[in-house]
Amino acid sequence: MVETVKWTPEGVVMIDQTKLPRTVEFVTCRTYEEVADAIRTMVVRGAPAIGVAAAMGVALGVVRTPAELLEREFPKICATLAATRPTAVNLFWAIDRMKRLYESLRGASAERVREALVAEALRIYEEDIAVNRAIGAHGAPLVPDGRSVLTHCNAGALATAGYGTALGVIRAAAEAGKRVHVFADETRPFLQGARLTAWELMQDGIPVTLITDNMAGHFLKSGRIGCVIVGADRIARNGDTANKIGTYPVAVLARENNVPFYVAAPISTLDLTLASGDLIPIEERPAAEVTHVFGVPLAPEGVAVENPAFDVTPARYITAIITERGVARPPFEESLPALAAAPQTEEVRP
Repeated sequence: MVETVKWTPEGVVMIDQTKLPRTVEFVTCRTYEEVADAIRTMVVRGAPAIGVAAAMGVALGVVRTPAELLEREFPKICATLAATRPTAVNLFWAIDRMKRLYESLRGASAERVREALVAEALRIYEEDIAVNRAIGAHGAPLVPDGRSVLTHCNAGALATAGYGTALGVIRAAAEAGKRVHVFADETRPFLQGARLTAWELMQDGIPVTLITDNMAGHFLKSGRIGCVIVGADRIARNGDTANKIGTYPVAVLARENNVPFYVAAPISTLDLTLASGDLIPIEERPAAEVTHVFGVPLAPEGVAVENPAFDVTPARYITAIITERGVARPPFEESLPALAAAPQTEEVRP
């Protein structure tokens, strides 16, 4: 399984997801500004992977900043990385974790601070892989044997430090011996499903069929799909979930056809400070992502474009939310805070 992001003596190395699946190329970010640019331009993407990359970006900034300038530069390092993408809460969670550690080390030598922040970034990386495997273990029993799973966007190893959230559940089900087949929405406009999810599953030998986004309703109605599993970029206290644009209509279609709709995400994706999804900020991406594909124009020059990167699926369409600490079910206002406060558990049912 390819490493999405990695700490090395040369800098933060990440697979360039804008080039997949045509070529497998790696980018080495030697400054925190380059890490920020990689996040902004979606060289690295997926909420957990963004969090890991941001933590490594903070550490890289601290390592490359002269000791006498560190106190002045540290807030700038964090602010630059935080300004990259507004919706994925894991970005802010990881940066805040690095900030808290930095504040706890006031008075320590610059060398001690550098060592501690690098170690913390690596800890966040290792924790993410363990969290994803735990999500997979909790979610695998929900995957029906011998039925297809529909997923949207990419919530696999490429969206995390490794293994994946939604695809982690699918991988765990396959590892448990279940007969799993995946329908992958292409996920316009950035084509994460076509380019990344299909590639990942083919690398793992898990059967996958690529469909366009507007085919989802047809296949959900067919009876061939046993469940839908997606990832998340931010989950409000009431269970409203922000995920890649196009997720909301899939959830509505799943409900119409009595197909369970599951969200797989780590506890760090919960934003319990937000009462509902109405308060989740939605990133607007460049118009060229809609009007062009790989630089080839598809639309009339000068046409007006709106390109929100995410939509919010209301909690009423979500059957359950799978986390590393167990499975939360409605009412999410009770089950999600309980999971956030609980140790590893099998399931929380208020």
